[in-house]
Amino acid sequence: MASVERVLQATPEQVWEVLCDGWLYPSWVVGASRMREVDPGWPAVGAQLHHSVGVWPALLDDTTSVTASQPARLLQLTARGWPMGEAMVRLSLEAHAEGTLVTMTEDAISGPGALVPRLVRDPGIRWRNVEALRRLAYLAERREPQPR
Repeated sequence: MASVERVLQATPEQVWEVLCDGWLYPSWVVGASRMREVDPGWPAVGAQLHHSVGVWPALLDDTTSVTASQPARLLQLTARGWPMGEAMVRLSLEAHAEGTLVTMTEDAISGPGALVPRLVRDPGIRWRNVEALRRLAYLAERREPQPR
């Protein structure tokens, strides 16, 4: 299971606001190219994002589903990316002196991607998720805190 972390100079609530806006998914998830639909209630358990992966004209339509959700603390997803398969992605948010420590953990859970030895697949997942957290930081750190 590949895991990366980054301290974002934003509150957990600001980071959560970005994660709650399903339409922003392709802005921070490497490989997601466009959104087609966001289920009402996102990011509640069971809600889905309907997105496309790849580069035009070779786009594949797929979905990402919420499997666990705790506001401003945790978002766990099953990301589909066929023909490669499915991955479990877990984003944990923890208050930190400088803002929020975000830990992103991912691993293939089904399909051909799960057959690739972990020693081979983990470096690519880590590289991809370092960039994903960089993009998430760009979005969250520029958000104005919302009044409570």
